[in-house]
Parts: sequence; structure tokens; C-alpha cells
Amino acid sequence: MQVTIDKNSGYCFGVEFAIKMAEDEMEHSDLLYCLGDIVHNDMEVKRLREKGLVVIDRDQLHELTNCKVLIRAHGEPPETYKTAIENNIELIDASCPVVLKLQHRVKNAFDKMEKENGQIVIYGKKGHAEVIGLTGQTLEKAIVVMEDSDLDKIDYNKPVTLFSQTTKSTKGFYELSQKIEDRIKLAKGDFTELDFNANDSICRQVSNREPQLQRFAQENDVVLFVSGKKSSNGKALYQVCLNENSRSYFIENETEVDPEWFHATDKVGICGATSTPMWLMEQVKAHVEIMEEKFLQA
Repeated sequence: MQVTIDKNSGYCFGVEFAIKMAEDEMEHSDLLYCLGDIVHNDMEVKRLREKGLVVIDRDQLHELTNCKVLIRAHGEPPETYKTAIENNIELIDASCPVVLKLQHRVKNAFDKMEKENGQIVIYGKKGHAEVIGLTGQTLEKAIVVMEDSDLDKIDYNKPVTLFSQTTKSTKGFYELSQKIEDRIKLAKGDFTELDFNANDSICRQVSNREPQLQRFAQENDVVLFVSGKKSSNGKALYQVCLNENSRSYFIENETEVDPEWFHATDKVGICGATSTPMWLMEQVKAHVEIMEEKFLQA
């Protein structure tokens, strides 16, 4: 079998930058705290924990003093920075530049909407780390929507400004935007000027992976999609593979590979989420190749 790793898979810039910052800091420090999992991949979290990275939650942050805490790529709300000042915590800020720019845009739009009695709507997963950082720019007044049922939270007689979590689907964003526009027209009438501003704030490094993965899934007989089960991006990108190739399998690591998947197979493709380290995909590739070698020798 020919086993190929998708060259476009693996860490996005933001995650790669955050992990590099953590590793650099741990070279000079015995202990570094991280607010939440640095990446949604248990194996990478375990690797960094063995180097001295201690994952904490927001409640634990309030109890810490005189230490260093890493802010991961997802970004944080203003409250986190306030706590750090009060507790004399040095923040190692690895927030993704794309996320920081979006936070700034959301804050400016919120200030404008407050004057106009309008609403900030964020297309994203409620409780997701990035979304917490974004809603924090709006004094928690932003309306978070993902499912159609969430659209009932919006007042369609008031101005609406829409943003997206950077890692959401482009297709999903534009479908949601159209539904909001349709509801505004229904509430105000088709001929009323729409007071609706839709901002496509999806990271193109992430969204461009969808068409790349579609091609990759089509080119291979079997696809092994490697991702942590907690990764929203992983679930979405795996679905892209599955839609193109029914012999696509979601695995966290090489131990979940089933030899039965490879009957009558010439090409095996290995790919992953923006939170999947390249070393893990290489580990899966080596496992598949060893497995095939043992089968040929049997």
C-alpha cells in the first residue's frame, strides 16, 4: 500500500505559535501554567505536561499568585487580564493574531451597537474558548448561535452585526447569514433597508483546508483522520472527508487502527485537524506500514 500524509494537515499558525512559546518558556522555567488545554489533542497535552506544562481552569486562575500563565491561541476575555494584574501573574500571551484582530473588531462593533440599540451575534459554539474571549468583548451581551433554534434569541426589529468564530465552516456561516437576513425581511418587510452587517471572520488558513481535504479524500481508497475527540475543527473536517469517501475513519492515535479497514486497498491517506501534531500523523503512518509488513510476512 502507498501511505501518504496530507501535507496541508497539522497545526495552523496560531496553534504552532502557542506550542513554540510554551516550549521556549519551559526551557527557562520549572513550572508554567496554561489556561485550558493548549490544543484539543490529548496526546500533545500529555507530551507538554511531561515537560512541565500544568493545565488549569478559570477557577484555579483566581487562586494563583506570583507565577506565569500561558494564554493559548484561542484568546481570552478582558476579565482574565484583570485577574492577572490583581494576582501579580505574568501572562505569556500566545493568542493567535487572527483571534486578537477579531476581538478588536467585535469590541468596536459592540460599542457602535450599544449606541444604536443593536445586537452582536456570534456564529460559534457556546462555551468554546475562543467564543468566551469574543463574548467577553461585549460584556457577555453577544448572542451566540449555531443551530437554527438559536436564531429565536435574536430580535429582528433591531440592528444586527454578525461575526464568526474563526474555525467555523464558511458554508455554515453563509447559510446562517442568509437565514438571519430572511428573518429580518420577514419581520420588517422585503422593501425595508436591512440593518444587518455580516462579517466573514473565518480564518482562511482553516477554511481553505476543506477543498484541500475533499481532493485528498477522493485520491485515496482509505482515509485515516487523526484528531482529538474534543476538537470542533476535527469533527467538522472529518465530516468533509466522510462526505467524499465512505471509507474514512476518525482515530485519536495508531492504537485505534483496525486492519480490517484495508482490504483491497492500494492508497491510504492520513490527515488531521488544525490541532493534530505532525508527529502523531507520522506515528500513525509508521504503524500502518509495520502492520502491512507483518501481514505480507505472514
